[in-house]
Amino acid sequence: MEFPDLGEHCSEETCKQLDFLPLNCDACKQDFGKDHFTCAAHKCPFAFKKDVRVPVCPLCNKPVPVKKGEIPDVVVGEHIDRDCGYHPEKKEKVFIRRCSKEGCRRKELLQVICDQCHGSFCIPHRHPLDHGCQHGSRAVGVAG
Repeated sequence: MEFPDLGEHCSEETCKQLDFLPLNCDACKQDFGKDHFTCAAHKCPFAFKKDVRVPVCPLCNKPVPVKKGEIPDVVVGEHIDRDCGYHPEKKEKVFIRRCSKEGCRRKELLQVICDQCHGSFCIPHRHPLDHGCQHGSRAVGVAG
């Protein structure tokens, strides 16, 4: 005895195999057999609806929230056009601490403070003898 109404044919164009336990795709709502039920296997055009990854802006490296049903590429493009905080012409200064030694124009990344005069100096002038430190409770000699 045959059951002609039992099962569904696979919705994949190249397959159309009759399957008695077809699986329904959550994104495109079509029935598929065991070989084509994943979005990647049947090249689902609505797979982006099931994608839960958060895209990151390639310029400012911040996550861009995407609502359900929106295309991530379009949302990231709108973020770049409107909200992106990336400014290529504006560079952040790294070396901002200028040496307190008279005549020295060097700047350092890290602050080096003299224990005696409390001035900020570059690496070559960090020692009291190198910057001619006159402050302090005791005389500073070559031997230390």
